[in-house]
Parts: sequence; structure tokens; C-alpha cells
Amino acid sequence: MEVASLVLPVFAIIVTGWLAGELGYLSRSLADALVHFAYNVAMPALLIVTIAQEPARNLLEWRFLLAFGGGSLICFALVFLVVRTGGKRDLASSTIHGMAAAMTNTGFVALPILHAIYGQPAVLPAAVATVFVAGVMFPLTVVLLERDARGPAHSAGLVKQILLNPMVLSTLIGLAWAITGLPIPAPAIAYLNMIAAALTPCALFAIGLGLSVEGLRSNLKASFALAAVKLVVMPLIVYGLCVVLSLSPLDTVAAVICAAVPTAKTVYVLAHEHKVEEKLVAATVSVTTMLSVATLLVALYLLSGLATGTR
Repeated sequence: MEVASLVLPVFAIIVTGWLAGELGYLSRSLADALVHFAYNVAMPALLIVTIAQEPARNLLEWRFLLAFGGGSLICFALVFLVVRTGGKRDLASSTIHGMAAAMTNTGFVALPILHAIYGQPAVLPAAVATVFVAGVMFPLTVVLLERDARGPAHSAGLVKQILLNPMVLSTLIGLAWAITGLPIPAPAIAYLNMIAAALTPCALFAIGLGLSVEGLRSNLKASFALAAVKLVVMPLIVYGLCVVLSLSPLDTVAAVICAAVPTAKTVYVLAHEHKVEEKLVAATVSVTTMLSVATLLVALYLLSGLATGTR
């Protein structure tokens, strides 16, 4: 029930956006403005406040990072290579396909679920997973998308474009602050949290507003294939890595649940910003969000014996 109560509102916001566009209550063109705000303002605020408040030593939980991060990168690489070679897609399209199957919504789904069920001890591994997504998966996506847009011939301009990208720049700022160990002033935290809080409703509503029935139908087969990788294959790979690396029971549960949550809505923000596979990502976020209600319940049931008594 706790899982459903956290995931269903996420799906409800997407449906609300879709209804607003489908009924003509709002123009679908407004989705662009919402995504631009999410990409350039709300997401950077979230990345800075999330990373900067975490002690640098906590960001270097190597075995957990190898398990969760390794599973994320393996799934990305598998889908990327299949789409790139078999589907003969370009670099940008292959990148978005891979990230739709591997970039996970840890901050807004996994972290509150783990906190609700296992308490404060489960927050740290979820935070580490969130930082990995912010510090590795986002910049990797931006690098590949910018390289496709500009090409290797513009290497100097490419480096500048990547470093000035809002997601990469805010991640670097957050990491630099975390390394200093200095506390963030309370007004600054409140300011960043207020802006960051707008990310979820803006991004999810924009997904729904830009989603048409025709677009969903045309990408349904690919979306379900990506959802299978995201919700089933990736958690299994991460669990295998946890066993190999002998992670603690709680860290194992946290890593698997972080892998089993829906595709991050920020993949849609990236896809929309670069005009690559927007309908596919919107459909995939919707499908993984809907199906994750069931798959997360199954995963939590199967893992329930591991972390008994940790709360």
C-alpha cells in the first residue's frame, strides 16, 4: 500500500497533463515552457541541494556504487548497443533509448519508499544512488547528446557546451561544495528546495501534456520492451552484483529497489530539450510508472526477509 500511495500520484499527474491537452484546456505547446523551466532551473536546484548536503565520504560507498552504478551502466550499454547496431539508430537516439531503460527515478520514488518502509538507515544508500544518477548518468547523457549534435570536429566547443550545461554545471557545484564540508546556509537550502520542489509537477505534467494517444500507441511496443529492461532486467543484474560484492542486507534491498523504480522523468526533459525520441520517452515514463506499482510490490515481497528488523 505504501508503494501504491507513492507511485500512483506520480502517474495521476501525467494523466492530468494528458487530459488538459486532450480536452483543449491547455495548449500542448505549453509543455515546452514547462520542460525548459524544469531543465534550466528546477533540476539544477535539486542537483545542487541534494549533492552539496551529502558528506563527501558518504558519496564514496564503492561497493554500493559498483552494484547499483554497474547495473545501470550495463543496462544502458546493452540497450544502446542493440539499438545502435540492430536498429541502426544515430548516437542521440541510441543514447535516449539506453537511458530510458537505465536512468532511474531514485530521488522521487525509491528514496521515499525506502524511508517509509526501512526508516532513516535506508536513506543514505538511496541518496548515494541519487548522486550517482546525477553525477554520472546525467553528464554521460549530455556528453553523448552534445557530441551527436556538434560532432567530434568541434571538440573545444563541445567541452565548453558540456561544462556549461545546467545539469553538469550544477552537479560540479554540488560536488565541490560537498568536498569543502561547509554547511549550506538555511535560507539557501530553503530557496533551493522551493525551486526543486517544482521539478516533479512540472516535468510530469509536461510529459502528460505532450503525450497523445497516437504517440503512445505508436511507441507502445518499444516502451514495453524498455520497461521490461528497466523494471525486471536491471533489478536482477543489480541483485547479482550485490551478491557478488557481498553487500549488507539493507544495502542490497536499497540497491535493488533503486534499480526497480520507474524511468526518471528527467530523461524526458533531456529528450525534449534535444528534440530526440520525445514521444518514446514520454510513453516509457508513463508505462514504467504504471507497471512499477506491481513490480515494486513483488520486489519488496521477495526482498522482505533480507532487511527484517533494520528499522
